[in-house]
Amino acid sequence: MRIRIVGAGAMGRGIAQWAASAGHTVELGDVRPEAVKEALDFIASMLDRAVAKGRTTAADRDAAVARLVPLGEPWAAGPDVELVIEAVREDLETKAEVFGRLERALPASAVFATNTSSLSVTRIAATLQDPSRLAGLHFFNPVPLMRIVEVVPGTATRPEIPVLLTELVEGCGHRAVTVADTPGFLVNHAGRGLVTEALALLEESVADPAEIDRIARDVLGLRMGPFELMDLTGLDVTAAVIDSIWQGFRYEDRLRPSFLTPNRVVAGLHGRKTGRGWYAYGDGASGPAPESPVSGDADRPVFLASAGRPETVSYEEELAASLEAAGVRVERGAGPSAEAVVLVPVWGAPVSAAVAEGGLPRERTFGVEVLPPAGRRRVLAVTAAGDPVAARDARAVLARAAEGEEPYGVSVVRDTAGSVAQRLLSSVVAVGCSIAERSLAAPADIDLAVTTGLGYPAGPLAWGERTGAVRMLALQRALHASTGDPRHRPTRWITERAALGLALTDPGTSPADCLG
Repeated sequence: MRIRIVGAGAMGRGIAQWAASAGHTVELGDVRPEAVKEALDFIASMLDRAVAKGRTTAADRDAAVARLVPLGEPWAAGPDVELVIEAVREDLETKAEVFGRLERALPASAVFATNTSSLSVTRIAATLQDPSRLAGLHFFNPVPLMRIVEVVPGTATRPEIPVLLTELVEGCGHRAVTVADTPGFLVNHAGRGLVTEALALLEESVADPAEIDRIARDVLGLRMGPFELMDLTGLDVTAAVIDSIWQGFRYEDRLRPSFLTPNRVVAGLHGRKTGRGWYAYGDGASGPAPESPVSGDADRPVFLASAGRPETVSYEEELAASLEAAGVRVERGAGPSAEAVVLVPVWGAPVSAAVAEGGLPRERTFGVEVLPPAGRRRVLAVTAAGDPVAARDARAVLARAAEGEEPYGVSVVRDTAGSVAQRLLSSVVAVGCSIAERSLAAPADIDLAVTTGLGYPAGPLAWGERTGAVRMLALQRALHASTGDPRHRPTRWITERAALGLALTDPGTSPADCLG
């Protein structure tokens, strides 16, 4: 196929390298001719690096470079061009001008694709004389390494075009997911679950960014915590995406932005690119504050108070066995002794509620995270009535491990409904389920796009299924009841599947399936 790429910036050059390496002839144009030369030099250097690392051969490198055709101007005549991929700046007027000039220069048979990440594909197409020839083809940076592409049909897009684009993407070694033309498409939309809930936890002073990041990594198994991720992406970019998706979905509570971000953006605290974000970077920067050393009496006995919920029973048993294996004296019986610290495994509710309901000693009763950790970390939730000495002792006890094992890291957070990890997980799963229930993408595509595009250990539906639909529903109901915040309301997708015994990954039967 002969492909023309308009825009020789980071995305355009990445797409050009990807397509040329897969055997396609690639024309590369930009309004700045020098940008084309810079892009060709960059692509050659990246292919040289691939040869040095043994990922390609010198012959394949030379063949890919030979397939790159520099253009004097991006809208030059091109009777043989079959596909145009636009990768210019995110501005509707700019894209409309580019496609208008291309429409006049190229044959009517050429398919148009926009790499927009935030603009409506339908609105871009509407500026054309023939809007049916355009679709979205959203790549992620760096294109050769991020092996996922969103294929986004506009309202008027001809049905054969998404099929053509999917075949192209998968023929070049990437995975394609077809998604609806909605704000954020799929990956950016799904990614809001993590960062919006992390910001909400920070708003409520539940924990600082470093502690939330530790929990996200060591309990949920994420490669990067949400605040590390925002610093890498740039808070200016992240905040704009959050706002546009929230506004695009008509101020959906589940996607609600934080009041914390506007002032930080205005102050230039964008992250790595400005030297300071949630953390400091550059010469002399020490990064996140180190975790406080564990102190306190690690030999203090523990009374493990049952939360009385089926969602926590298995974890209570596992925690008791783990503590006993580490030499902790775990009390059993009707109530705690006068010296014991009390640990309450909670599921979606604050430990303060368990204190009130169970008549537990408020000064020495603490919550403990129920989700099994992906690493060596436990989470201790402290209420406003907690005794600091008892809290330090509880932390020391939870840090203990069996002989020969590494001690646990123990994060101390403010008591909140569901604790940190549960709230982050619930939000990730809920946003993924809301995408599925709106039929914006197929369940399998949601999970594929999120694991590939965001690097999560599982897609949101598969992640929720690990926990179980019934258990996830109980978590969301408890969060909603405890906080009254509509951001936590249960999704229809989870409610229905819990009632029917269906997996969260199961697309289920649709009315169309029943029409023969």
